[in-house]
Amino acid sequence: MTQFRPCIDLHQGKVKQIVGGSLNDKGAKENFISEYDAKHYASLYREHGLLGGHVIALGGGNKSESLDALKAYPQGLQFGGGVTDRNAAEFLKAGASHLIVTSFLFENDEFSWDRLDKIKRETGTERLVLDLSCRRTTDGWNIATNRWQTVTSTKINKENLIELADHCDEFLIHAADVEGLQSGIDEDLVALLGKHCTIPVTYAGGAHTAEDLRKVHFLSNGKVDLTIGSALDIFGGQGVTLEECIEWNKNN
Repeated sequence: MTQFRPCIDLHQGKVKQIVGGSLNDKGAKENFISEYDAKHYASLYREHGLLGGHVIALGGGNKSESLDALKAYPQGLQFGGGVTDRNAAEFLKAGASHLIVTSFLFENDEFSWDRLDKIKRETGTERLVLDLSCRRTTDGWNIATNRWQTVTSTKINKENLIELADHCDEFLIHAADVEGLQSGIDEDLVALLGKHCTIPVTYAGGAHTAEDLRKVHFLSNGKVDLTIGSALDIFGGQGVTLEECIEWNKNN
């Protein structure tokens, strides 16, 4: 059954919601900047028993906030953002249930099986989430790295989803082209993930109402979970309330 998964997105040391495709070295288009810190949101998710959420550090200057969030909800949040084999142990020790990895897995924009082996030695398969966040191309979707600015040659397709599933516990997939726009989910991508993913997978990007939970459930046969960011009331949104998401999880 499709579940709501919470998020904490950190940018320049603040909890924010941004337009994903706008993120670059100079900054990003911001939908929301919270007056609360990451620990506040981690504690809120812990209070309501929301599982499988993630803390994502978008660029530098976010380490302290990230560690505070993980310590506030030990084993309740996954962490991603600049994770490598060299710093993985620190975030696991701080309380991350899983580590989310993308850019480290690519070398010269090509997928590196050697780097995958290196991170697996630190996390084990059971605590590793592969972030396959992507952009649309002329013939489907390709994984995007470097804050979603670099489109790699690695496709999101049946063969790659099945092969990579043997090396991690979950997938996290942001549809970077619609991330933060609140203009609707990428229905084709959700359907593809539901059809071919053999492990838990969380989709993020474009969700703007509680109806999107039902839509993702229908399109994926309940196999894909959904993260809602900018549309959520706790992030200044008007499309859906956290309470609606909590009730959805309780009833499904």
